[in-house]
Amino acid sequence: MANHVEVLLMDTVKKLGKSGQIVKVAPGYARNYLFTKGLAAPVTEAARRRLKKLEAQRAAKAAEEKKAALEVARKLQDLEINVAVHTVDGKKLYGSVGATDIVAAIEANRGIALERSQLSLPDALREVGEYEAKISLGQGVEVKFKVIIADEDAA
Repeated sequence: MANHVEVLLMDTVKKLGKSGQIVKVAPGYARNYLFTKGLAAPVTEAARRRLKKLEAQRAAKAAEEKKAALEVARKLQDLEINVAVHTVDGKKLYGSVGATDIVAAIEANRGIALERSQLSLPDALREVGEYEAKISLGQGVEVKFKVIIADEDAA
């Protein structure tokens, strides 16, 4: 069995451990990958102090991001997106209303630019009706809103 060295993880490493854990790894992996990328440090008191400082910085950054996400959530409160589309028979759409369409409508409605990946739709919206959707703003902040699809010829 090869020798192993103990390292203190400075960041979460997939399939190895979470930030702050002490793990045993092969010396070459530690020296050539973990140490060079700043993902780990030898187990010393200085490394523990550096980890505490890093975690404090990360916590401050996370708090700042959550504050920004809550501000955006406040602006998106009671959001209702109305989409007028062509239909086949007054009910079925020619195509579907997708995340791109809704993101564009939110930007036009509230002036907030979002990524498609932040949007969670029930499925492809292919019929006239009212749907619940969700926007994930990060840091556990989510906003639910309504998407109302109407036949533009019926109006």
